[in-house]
Amino acid sequence: MVSEISKETCSRPFLKWAGGKSRLIQQYIPYLPKNYQNYYEPFLGGGALFFYLQPRRAFLTDINGELINVYCCVRDHVEELICLLKEHKLRHNKDYYYSVRADSGGSALEKAARFIYLNKTCYNGLYRVNSQGKFNVPLGRYANPNICPEDLLRAASAILHTSEIQQSDFANILNYATSCDDFVFCDPPYHPISSTSYFTSYHQTIFDARKQEKLRDVCAELASIGVKVAVCNSDSDFIIDLYQEIGFKIHKIVAARSINSNTQKRGLISELLITSY
Repeated sequence: MVSEISKETCSRPFLKWAGGKSRLIQQYIPYLPKNYQNYYEPFLGGGALFFYLQPRRAFLTDINGELINVYCCVRDHVEELICLLKEHKLRHNKDYYYSVRADSGGSALEKAARFIYLNKTCYNGLYRVNSQGKFNVPLGRYANPNICPEDLLRAASAILHTSEIQQSDFANILNYATSCDDFVFCDPPYHPISSTSYFTSYHQTIFDARKQEKLRDVCAELASIGVKVAVCNSDSDFIIDLYQEIGFKIHKIVAARSINSNTQKRGLISELLITSY
């Protein structure tokens, strides 16, 4: 199978995701490989590039077990999930939001519906946990949140049907991507460009400079055996130096920063797309 880069129609992510790549894909296209058989995404998040490319064979992972449960339920039990989301939609209000946020129990499907409900109604679609691993994002200000996007969920289910989905640390990608037929796209937590931009609460495990170095080493090992690797990250000297040391190419991408408590600091910012090929 040869993945088609340009498509007349494509699915969109069904989750709101801070740092999602939907708006950047058109800038990525010139730097994406034209030919590959297998697609790997070890920092799945909202999966914007996956849904755009719609690869027939994909291996999707993330360290966030609740997120992975959502993708598995969308793939395998989308109609049951839609029914649960419709119930959330009917009951949605401020008190209900905080009662759902405080409840972490239930079946896999109930947890998936809870995750999507909170994602659609919380502030800016953030996923943030406290030191105990509890979701702690406040209610967003939405007049009519799209709690149950039925068409998106069904389209996502169809695209995910042939994908393998697992909770996993990014380094485990070395056990699966092994040849020039493989394309690995990495969208890790970004290295901070200032003392106030360090977002570490996506998971209880902090993605610090040592993790960035470990990711670089993993990417170098993949590239050494011919795997095509693309990594996005902040436009910082630290990240540039990391990847220039191993001969990767650095491409500047212009992104819109939409999350900042100070609205004057929202706007365009330079990011990096880093490629091995």
